[in-house]
Amino acid sequence: MAVPRITKVFAAVNIGSFRTSAMIAGLAETGDLVVLGSGYRASAGIKRGYVVDSVAATHCVRDAIERAERAAGASVQSVWIGCAGAGLASSTARVEVEIGGRRIEADDIEALLLTARGVIAPQGRHVLHAQPAHYTLDGAHGVPNPKGLHAERLAVDVHVMQADAAPIRNLKETVEQAHLRVAAVVGSPVAAGLACLTPEERDIGVALVEFGAEVTTVSVYAFGMLLGMQVIAFGSGDITDALASAFGIRRSQAERLKCRSGSAVATPADHRELIPVNAPGDPEGPGPLARNADDQNRIPRSELIGVIIQHLGHFTEEVGKALKVLGFTGVHRQQVVITGGGAQMPGLADFAQRSLGRPVRIGVPPAMLGLPPGNATPSSSTLVGLLLYAAAEPADLRKISPRRPADDARGRWAIPGRIWRAVRDYF
Repeated sequence: MAVPRITKVFAAVNIGSFRTSAMIAGLAETGDLVVLGSGYRASAGIKRGYVVDSVAATHCVRDAIERAERAAGASVQSVWIGCAGAGLASSTARVEVEIGGRRIEADDIEALLLTARGVIAPQGRHVLHAQPAHYTLDGAHGVPNPKGLHAERLAVDVHVMQADAAPIRNLKETVEQAHLRVAAVVGSPVAAGLACLTPEERDIGVALVEFGAEVTTVSVYAFGMLLGMQVIAFGSGDITDALASAFGIRRSQAERLKCRSGSAVATPADHRELIPVNAPGDPEGPGPLARNADDQNRIPRSELIGVIIQHLGHFTEEVGKALKVLGFTGVHRQQVVITGGGAQMPGLADFAQRSLGRPVRIGVPPAMLGLPPGNATPSSSTLVGLLLYAAAEPADLRKISPRRPADDARGRWAIPGRIWRAVRDYF
C-alpha cells in the first residue's frame, strides 16, 4: 500500500521509569496520522516519574530518538513529551456569561474564553493544560461549537492540569540537553485517554487506569472531559521487585519470569509446572539458586503466580480507593479501562473486574498506518497519544489574547453590526 503524501511531521518522547520510547509520525494529506519510525531503550535516571540523574536520562532520550530517526529516515528538532509524575493534579471549572437571547458570535466565545482564563490559578505550580472542554447553552450540556446559536446564557467547562514546577523543568532540560526543543509537556492521562478511550466512553463516563512501571495514574472522564485524577506510587516494577525478593533472584530474572510465565489468574495446572529461573545465554551468568527451586533451578509456577496475585490485590485495592475519592460511582459510571505496560499481564482484566466489581477492558492504541506490532500494545498508549495530541492541536486558554481593533475585520462597525443583527433576529 502506497504511503500518502506527508504534509507535517510530529515526534514524541515518553520518558518512563522502565523504558524511554520515541516515535515519529506524519500527518498525511488525507488527514490520517502515519507512523514513520519508532525506537526505545531501557530507562535510566528516572524514579517514580521524576528525573534523578539528568545525564543518564538525557542519554536515553538521545538514543531513543536517534533510533526512531533512523527508522523514519528523517530527523526532528522538536518533540512532545509525556509526564506521569511531578505531582500531577487535575481540576475543572465553569464560567458563564449573559447572552440575552441573541445569536452567539465569535467575539462572544472569545470574550467567554478570556474570562475563563482568569480561573486559572497556578499558585506557584506549572500549568500543563488549560482547555475548554465543552459549552453549555441555557443548561444544555455538551455543545461542541455554540457559534450561530441563540441563548440566554453561555457557559464553558474548563479543564486545568497542573504539576510541580521544578520536576517539569528537570524533565524539559533533560530533553533539551539531548538537542531537542520541547514543543509541549502533556499529562500522560490526557495522552493515554486520546489513544485508548472512545468519544462515547468519555461522554458517558469512564475511568482510565494507566498501570506504569513505577507510577499508576487513575483518571475519570465524563461529559467529554477529564474531571479528576489520582496518582498511585505503585507500578508493575514493584511486582518485579517483590518476585526478586521472594525468590532471592536478580531483577532481570524476576522481570523475565513475570513477562514469560506470569499471570493474574491461577489454574490447577500451575502446581505441576516448573519454570526455569535461568535463561540460556544470560550475560550476567546463571545467578544464585532460587528459593524453593529444584536442583535445575526451577520453581513452581504456582508460587510465581501467588506472589503476583498478592501484589495485584494491593494494586486493585489502591485503584478502588482512588475511584472512590474521585466520585466514580453510580450506574452510569462503571467502565474501567486499564492501559500501560503493566496492563499486558495475562488475565489482568478478569482479575481487576472481580476485584473492583466493575466491567474492565484493556486499552490499546488505535490502528494506525505504519504502527509496528510492538507499539500496538498497552505499553505504547501514552506515546501514541502524544502524537494524536500534537496532530489535534487542542485549544489552550493561555494562548488566547484579545484582538486589537485593527485586527477585527468589522473594526468600528462591530457594535452597529451587532445592533443590526438584533433587529434582524427579533423584528
